[in-house]
Amino acid sequence: MDSLTQIVLGAAVGEAAIGKKVGNKAMLWGAIAGTIPDLDVLSKVFVDNVTANELHRGFSHSILFSILISPILGWLIAKLYRNKEADWKDWTKLMFLGIVTHPILDAFTTWGTQLFWPLDYKVSFRNIFVVDPLYTVPFLILVIIAMFYKRTDPKRKKMNNLGLIISSSYLVLTLIIKWYTYHIFKKNLDNQNIAYIEIQTKPTPLNSILWSTNVETENSFMIGYYSLLDKNQFISFLEFPKNHSLLGSMKNDPLVSRLVKLSEGWYTIEKTSDKIFFNDLRFGQLGMESEASKFVFSYELYYDDNGELKAKERERDMEEVSPLLKGLFYRVLGNSTN
Repeated sequence: MDSLTQIVLGAAVGEAAIGKKVGNKAMLWGAIAGTIPDLDVLSKVFVDNVTANELHRGFSHSILFSILISPILGWLIAKLYRNKEADWKDWTKLMFLGIVTHPILDAFTTWGTQLFWPLDYKVSFRNIFVVDPLYTVPFLILVIIAMFYKRTDPKRKKMNNLGLIISSSYLVLTLIIKWYTYHIFKKNLDNQNIAYIEIQTKPTPLNSILWSTNVETENSFMIGYYSLLDKNQFISFLEFPKNHSLLGSMKNDPLVSRLVKLSEGWYTIEKTSDKIFFNDLRFGQLGMESEASKFVFSYELYYDDNGELKAKERERDMEEVSPLLKGLFYRVLGNSTN
């Protein structure tokens, strides 16, 4: 999830852990704990884009990392305050809960997390977008309200717990919506006699009303959209040829193998103006439906001066963000852009 959401979750978990003992200090250190796993993004300073994306949500998002780092941080915080409000065990408990809940929440998003590192498997339920105001905003408001009560006031605990309950309930609701929309997508594929290998579904940016599906067929991938506000349940699928043959000799390069693994096999190859692009389909299109020809994650493949294959992320035009959001909102409301 985004940084603000993880800060709010960490603060709430910290309060629930030892808020009665240390008051707002629990929220402060819980918020800090909630950001620690995402320090892995600093790897982009030292390594290439592909390696950075491979490392993201790896070791720092594992249960093992939470277990190893929490006692160290708990000891340091206990030394910092040197009082009897909370001891080393209390701070260790807070840091563990604040850190481990971060990757657990991330596991519900599209990217997934290596919760069980060093195992290579990423847990990914794909039922909530990385930024979802309906999850974050009510949660944030209730945590802020809780801050203004004394640590011994029962209302403080009530507000904080209410934030945790509402946000968790919303998370469960998105799982139910995912199950519902999955069956609508599947029904459309069956009714349209589309032979498919696998289906993946996920919410579109900033909401849980409009959902998209990636469908793998023998020679292509198909993308469809369904809003809970659509007037009917008919889905028109867009088709994107796999074009894996366009890789040519590149397909034998280790870099391509790494990209295929990173995309979990959900990729197309695109040739534009003599340039080869590797499109990772898991995170969807830049835009809605038929007018969207680019994907959120796309790498240009090229050979450098030494003949070594390289991959760089395709640049995104920030001026396109506003019209893209307008198109998204329009589609969320049940309006077809076909």
